[in-house]
Parts: sequence; C-alpha cells; structure tokens
Amino acid sequence: MDIKEKIGKLPVKCGVYIMKSAKGEILYIGKAASIKKRVLTHFRGNQSVKNAYFLGKVSDIDCIVCSSQEQALILEASLIKENQPKYNVNLKDDKSYPYAVITKEKYSRIWVTRPNEIKNGICFGPFTNSKQLQAALKLIRTVFPYRSCKRMSGRPCLYYHLNLCPAPCAGKIGVSEYRENIGNVSKIISGERKKLIRKLEQLMNNLSKKMMFEEAARVRDKLIAISSLYSGENTDSELIVLKRLLNLKKIPFIIEAIDISSLTGKEAAGSVAAFKNGIPDKDNYRRYRIKTVDEIDDYKMIAEVVRRRYCHLKKERKKNPDLIIIDGGKGHVKVAKRELEKIGLKVPVIGIAKRNEEIWFPKKRYPLIIPKDNPALHLIQKIRDEAHRFAHKYHTLLREKRALGSGLRKYKMQSAKQINM
Repeated sequence: MDIKEKIGKLPVKCGVYIMKSAKGEILYIGKAASIKKRVLTHFRGNQSVKNAYFLGKVSDIDCIVCSSQEQALILEASLIKENQPKYNVNLKDDKSYPYAVITKEKYSRIWVTRPNEIKNGICFGPFTNSKQLQAALKLIRTVFPYRSCKRMSGRPCLYYHLNLCPAPCAGKIGVSEYRENIGNVSKIISGERKKLIRKLEQLMNNLSKKMMFEEAARVRDKLIAISSLYSGENTDSELIVLKRLLNLKKIPFIIEAIDISSLTGKEAAGSVAAFKNGIPDKDNYRRYRIKTVDEIDDYKMIAEVVRRRYCHLKKERKKNPDLIIIDGGKGHVKVAKRELEKIGLKVPVIGIAKRNEEIWFPKKRYPLIIPKDNPALHLIQKIRDEAHRFAHKYHTLLREKRALGSGLRKYKMQSAKQINM
C-alpha cells in the first residue's frame, strides 16, 4: 500500500497523526480537527525544499482518534516529548503563541498568557491555539484541582464547589499537598505522562501495602482519569483496568500476542502481534515459519516462537513487553512461561481460551472469568484476534507457495518425460 492509499484511509476525525519512515522511525507528530484533511495539506500545494525532503521520507502514517481537540493537544505534547521526532521543530515566533504559566507563589495559580505578559512564573509552551490550551487545562483541572483566581478571598468560591479548586484560601488543603497537585499538572502539560503514571502507581501500591485502601482507591481513580486524558476514542482506561484485573505490577503499555496457524502440521506458522498504548505497533509485528516441529503440536510450536522472539530481544537488548498474551489455555501458557524462564525473563503471561474466553495464568488452578461487556476483555480479544489474523495470513501464504512449487515440479517432470519419449 503506497502513501496515497494510506492517506485515503485516514479518518475525518479529530486526533493525532504520526508520520514514519520506511524503517519505522517517527519523523513527525501532529494533531488536527480532521486527521485526513490535515495530512493532505502536508502533501498539497507549494512545498519548501526542506518540507519536500522530509515528506519524501514518509512511507507510513499512524493515527489515534481522540474524543476532543483538547485531548489531542495533551496527547500530542506527550508523544512528542516521548519520541522526539526529528522534524517537530519548536515554534519560533514566540510573541504570537500562548504559554501556560504556573506562578511562583505559596499556592501557585495557573493561567494562559502571551510572552510579554509573563513576569513571575514557570512557562510551558508555546502552544498553537489559546482556546484549546485553556480547554485542555480545564480537563486537567478535573483531575488535579488548582487555584486560578488572582487574589485569595479567604473563603471558598464556586470553583471549590465544582471540585475544580481545593480552596487554599480557606485552608482546605496544605501547602505540600497543593504543591504536589501543581507538580502533577506540570508533568501533564510538559508531556511527562509516563513519569506521572509511574509515580502514582508507586504511591497507590505503597498505600495498599499499608492497608490504606481508601487513599489507594483515590489514587487509582486519578490514574484512570489520567488514562482517559491520553487514550484514543473509545479506549478510555482499559490498560489500567487490565493491570488491576490481572494483578500486574505496572500498566501494560506494551503488549504482545502469540498465535500458531497450522492445519496439517505442514507449513505451520507463528506470529507476534505487538500493541503499544492500546493500538497496533506494526513495526514490531513478527512472523515465524515453524522449523523444529513436523507434527501437529501446538505446545512445541508455541515454545519455538517464544524462544525465537524473546532470545532475539534479549540478544539485541531491546525492551521486553509488559504483558504477553497466548492464544490458548493453561497448557499453552505454562509452556510459554517455561520458555521465558529458560531465557531468564520475568514477563507476565496469560492465555485466552476461545471456547469461553476465559483467562488462564501459568500457576493458577482455575481461570479468571471477565464479564463479556468489560472493555479490558475486549482489548485482550482485539490483540489476540490480530495475532490470529497475522499468523493465518502467513500460513496461507506458505501453503500457496508450497502448492505453486509442487505444481512447478510436476510440470517440469511431465515436460522432461515428454522430451525423453
């Protein structure tokens, strides 16, 4: 599929788009009210020599559909911070773009302004749209309330009753707790979501260990709310819910699923489908022609794929997934876990059995039954199904090649026979 076809399939919806090179390098990240229309403008009209050179490198475009432009603004900032795309340059006309400012006061306030109005505060930006920035801060404020008034009146205002301000003016919050809130806001608007999530996860786990369950639940709710700020449309907080349901040590930002496709034991194929932040990461998909197993033995085939995939990651010193999903039941999961232990890797593994869609663990006697309407189960199913599709596609290709090769051999034999007659 060429770049024009890929652009044609982009959604006419709000979100973030990610331009990549043929090698999978992220070149540029942008946001738009309409992803398709915005990407088209990059490739249309007069282009500078620099832009023409950059666009000539683009061979793939991913996108994340968002529920609002404000959500897209927050997600864009985080993805740029995490990936440092080569062609995302800083905005140079500082005088015309707005900044978010956190004032240097005992109880800091946050507001949006232009550079010439900044006097005593920490600046974040520049951003391209003042209204979107203000709306994004309103979203963030629902998770981490903060003061916005210029003067502290000494009594709670309307924002306090709307849970948008913790009322430091009335002594409803201490200095250290308030500064913690402000620090969390700054992490979001500066794109440091992973640091913030790790910090809150650690806090939640520490509170749970101390049996301070109500406080831990409040932190958990904030984690879910933060996840919804960054999630694409209809993905909400599946990753955090998945972490809790599977009792994982950390949120599974990177998930890989393994499947085997084999009808007769011949031309058997295995696949690895990779997902990052709940969306397909096709640059890390892998397919395997089964080499060490001749008969129909799913367990041995699973073992081979696990061994080849994760030995390679270890050898290349590449990042391991946060969770591995096996298409199968308890036996398949135990085999996969055993292979990982041989390699020396401690990665959580689960299996999903097709009959009742129950979740199996390597060392548990009974499966976990997740309600069929739970979005976390839907995510597991989506990743499993993608691995199945990818494995089946490769298996079909191998069978077709085998059939073609067999036909050619038969034709050559018949031709040779006729010549010798």
